[in-house]
Amino acid sequence: SKSKWSILGAWVVCYQQTYHFPFVLPNCVEFLFLLFLLRGQNRLPLWIREIWAYMRLLAKSLYFNSLTDSDVVFDSVFEPVFLTVDYVTRWFGLVFVYLVVILTSSIVGIAYVVLLPLILNTYSPPWIAWHVCYGHWNLIMIAFHYYKAANTSPGYPPTEKHDGPVVSVCKKCIIPKPARTHHCGICNRCILKMDHHCPWLNNCVGHFNHRYFFSFCLFMTLGCVYCSISGRNLFLDAYNALETHYQTPAPPYTFKDKMIHKSIIYMWVLTSTVGVALGALTFWHAVLISRGETSIERHINSKETKRMAKWGKVYRNPFNYSRLNNWKIFLGVEKRSHWVTRVLLPSAHPPHGDGLTWAVFPVKKDLIPV
Repeated sequence: SKSKWSILGAWVVCYQQTYHFPFVLPNCVEFLFLLFLLRGQNRLPLWIREIWAYMRLLAKSLYFNSLTDSDVVFDSVFEPVFLTVDYVTRWFGLVFVYLVVILTSSIVGIAYVVLLPLILNTYSPPWIAWHVCYGHWNLIMIAFHYYKAANTSPGYPPTEKHDGPVVSVCKKCIIPKPARTHHCGICNRCILKMDHHCPWLNNCVGHFNHRYFFSFCLFMTLGCVYCSISGRNLFLDAYNALETHYQTPAPPYTFKDKMIHKSIIYMWVLTSTVGVALGALTFWHAVLISRGETSIERHINSKETKRMAKWGKVYRNPFNYSRLNNWKIFLGVEKRSHWVTRVLLPSAHPPHGDGLTWAVFPVKKDLIPV
């Protein structure tokens, strides 16, 4: 009808004005051209058009404002890689936990089945008492701190409105972030005083389990060094026993003897390797704790130091309360006896503060009389 042609004509005029066509088409040609455009827009499947729109949005996000720098471009380009790594780490977390339990249990089994009988038959009573007491104390500390580090919540900021101070808003959670809080892509939420996500714990290391994580690393390193040093001679004897190049006929070792030798070699190689690698990690975290910063804050403070240096200023970490006080705060030491009851013995005491505010020392003084 005439009214329908008028409506279609109005659509065509609007389309021409929108895209600024410098020509006017006859009514029939305008109608056919309009139908062609409408069919062209719906020709591709919806999911392809959504992907294309998302790719255009990603491309435009690289130059959306004057604050864009190389870090923003790098994060945008490698976002699919980061998402893949986070996804794989999230689903393989339990595999790493089982691996830690299995490897540790194998070393403990070898120590009880192979080493303990040798110690009881070879060493003097004082040395036997030392090995039994130290070995079991070290094992208890490792098991306790690993369990607590893996099962203790690192701490999360409140999702509802609160009166606590905040420093920014998380771009992914869309919630206010207190100081020292960072978003974990693997846990997919913000973590109070986040240090890093540990796949061997299948958990984030944050405010409430940071001490458990460090203590586990420390005592695991001590245990590996203990096994490596005390089992060195046994390792050399076992290695020489399995050596195949004999100038004389090989000794008649039984299957049990060969398995014992292989177990000793396995124990020494594993504990020595883990002791070196984990010892380096433990030392690095000890340096960070002495400076009053986390692994993430190390990078932030380094960038801030360089930025302030360009202005001729010196950046000071606001969470550094001197080396000794940093350790007291981290370990929860409030009196002299705590060095034994809270550091050298298993202790589940909570850390200082709630992870939302950090006014531990209003002035830079040693307020803990230890």
